[in-house]
Amino acid sequence: MAEKDNWLLAGAKQDGESITKEWKPTAPALIDGVIFQEIKPVLTAYGSLTEIFRTEWVPGAAQIGQIFASTLEPGGLSAWHAHAITTDRLFVAAGQMRVVLYDARADSPTFGMLNEFKLGTKRPGLLVVPPRVWHGVQNYCSTPAILVNAVDHAYRYDAPDHWRVPADSDTVPYRFSNDRHG
Repeated sequence: MAEKDNWLLAGAKQDGESITKEWKPTAPALIDGVIFQEIKPVLTAYGSLTEIFRTEWVPGAAQIGQIFASTLEPGGLSAWHAHAITTDRLFVAAGQMRVVLYDARADSPTFGMLNEFKLGTKRPGLLVVPPRVWHGVQNYCSTPAILVNAVDHAYRYDAPDHWRVPADSDTVPYRFSNDRHG
C-alpha cells in the first residue's frame, strides 16, 4: 500500500461508475433478451404521472394476456421462478424492490450471468424478463411494495407455466440479503 493510501482499510474496493456527468445512469450488461426501460415521472399540477408500459418500448410486445399486482410485505421475498413460454413485464408501483435475474439457459450467449435491479417509486422502470430466465423479487424497505406484471400469456390454472426452486437453492449463485436498506 502506498503511503498516501495508508488510510484505506484492508479489502476496501472503490465504487464503479453508476452515473455519467450528464446524469445518465450507466447500464450494466444485460442478460440476453432482457430489456430495461427507465421511466421518468412527469410532474403535474396534482402530483405526478408515470407511464407503466408502451408497446414501442418492447419489440413484439403487442400481446398482453393478463395484468396482475402482487404485494410484498417488508422483507417479503418471492424467488426463484421461471416460465417456459411466458414473458414478464415488471413494474414496481409502490415502494422499492430488488429484482434479480439469472440466465440458466445453456444455449444463451449470457449463460450464467446475473442482473440485479432496484426498482420502485424512486427509480421507475419497466423490466422485461424473457422466458426461461430465473428471477426473484424482494421488498427491501420498511413499507409494503406493489409489483405489477403484464404477462403475454395469462396464468393457466390447470397447467401453470411456473417453475420454482427455493430462494436458497445452490443452483442459483445469488443470495438475497435481509438488509432493508437496499
